[in-house]
Amino acid sequence: MSGIVFIISAPSGSGKSSLTNELRKVVPGLEFSISYTTRDPRGSEQTGREYFFIPREKFDAMIAADEFLEHAEVFGKYYGTAKHFVSEALARGSDLVLDIDVQGAAQLKAKIPEAVSVFILPPSRNELETRLKRRNLSDNVDKAIIARRLKEASKEIENFSHYDYILVNDNFETAVEQLRAIVLAERIRREGAQHTGEDQAILRAAEGCTRERSLPRVQSILDSFRQTTDSSR
Repeated sequence: MSGIVFIISAPSGSGKSSLTNELRKVVPGLEFSISYTTRDPRGSEQTGREYFFIPREKFDAMIAADEFLEHAEVFGKYYGTAKHFVSEALARGSDLVLDIDVQGAAQLKAKIPEAVSVFILPPSRNELETRLKRRNLSDNVDKAIIARRLKEASKEIENFSHYDYILVNDNFETAVEQLRAIVLAERIRREGAQHTGEDQAILRAAEGCTRERSLPRVQSILDSFRQTTDSSR
């Protein structure tokens, strides 16, 4: 049986990478597709661990050779998912996690409609700004870049309706448990076996994160971005 592809997206600063890393610790049998990027490493990042950091010339050559399943430009840098990571994992029957942006997620969903998509949101615009400032202190990022990321985040959040699940990262431990429930629930559904009591609890937890059930919370978050935009005019 082929594995499940999990697409995880989020605005910059929402905690997507941290949640994905923790998910891989608490859920066995998950493979991770390491993306290629033309941006420079941040902090302790290493090529082949968080990303494959490559020059723009090599990225363009990979595009020309049709090596990417999806690729996109984000904040002036390029990111892409190599086809071989996905095809090899699915051939092994492994479940695969893809940490990709909204543009790439749309491309991938068009090519793999059965993929399960999860959108991670910050609890509010103010909280996202706080996290971006905290994260970028060591990177010496100026205020203009943070403002640009906040503006881009407001656009990305508008795409929430294209995702199967919505997860609000206001408490890291809770968010990890919800993400774990989503992955396990999808496995349970596809196995088709009789559900145990534990299975039922996992399914209920995942159901609480579905797009439909998350609408009131998403609307509140969207309003926090719109109010700030309106007040700055």
